[in-house]
Amino acid sequence: MSTLTLTRRIAFSAVHRYGRADWSEARNAEAFGETSLREFHEHSYVCDVTVAGTVDQSTGMLVDLRVLDRVLQVSIVDRFNGRTLNRDIPQFADGKQVPTGENLASLIAALVQSALDEQRGARVVVTAVTVAENPTLSATWRASGV
Repeated sequence: MSTLTLTRRIAFSAVHRYGRADWSEARNAEAFGETSLREFHEHSYVCDVTVAGTVDQSTGMLVDLRVLDRVLQVSIVDRFNGRTLNRDIPQFADGKQVPTGENLASLIAALVQSALDEQRGARVVVTAVTVAENPTLSATWRASGV
């Protein structure tokens, strides 16, 4: 049985730094290097979200692109663009999680799936999310068993 997927690419800018509040500056510097400095640094993130599902025979589409685009705008762009991840995003604030590309990809997958589940007729599953900090570094979350 074949599977069809659809991938939409979006972009947003945000600042962050790495570090754990429960670690000393020395331990953070040892673990995260320059990214643990007190100053935040900015990324122009590129994010690919891949969904899978059954093609609607009447439209020939997996999902209404207007619905998908609205979900991505609200769940990702509106939430992250222009933000300081360590302060403005509850999942990363107060040292809850380090705002790495890996953690960001996992969070985005959960946020998008939740938003899609709330949409009528958006019977698709998020199967992969890739978050690129720059052209040479990206992290990809993939659904297990899909």
